[in-house]
Amino acid sequence: MAKLEGKQILIVEDDTLLSELLAKKFFEEKVLVEHAGDGEMAISMINAKKYDLILLDLLLPKVDGYAVLRNLNDSATSKGTPVIVFSNLGQKADVEKGLALGVKKFLVKAILSLDEVIEAVQDVLK
Repeated sequence: MAKLEGKQILIVEDDTLLSELLAKKFFEEKVLVEHAGDGEMAISMINAKKYDLILLDLLLPKVDGYAVLRNLNDSATSKGTPVIVFSNLGQKADVEKGLALGVKKFLVKAILSLDEVIEAVQDVLK
């Protein structure tokens, strides 16, 4: 299952435990993972480096995920980078707002396993 081998993913998540679990799971797939614990850090990282994919929470300290998405769309470095939202916000309005900002997939944390997150990433990157 080395479809993701060598890919570079930015995980934007303020829950340290969840970030670590995701990073371990991606490490098994030979994915290079970087982590931003808040929206401000994410914007800085996105503007400095191109990633193959961004896994983005919406409820973040400092700057929310929607602001990160707007910045990504304006970033010369990272414009067009696929984004998967991974959030507990799952209302229709949240999903529509995310899709309008270019999100490729919208995953609700509470109902997905880590394996399903990996599958979604593989699907978007294929």
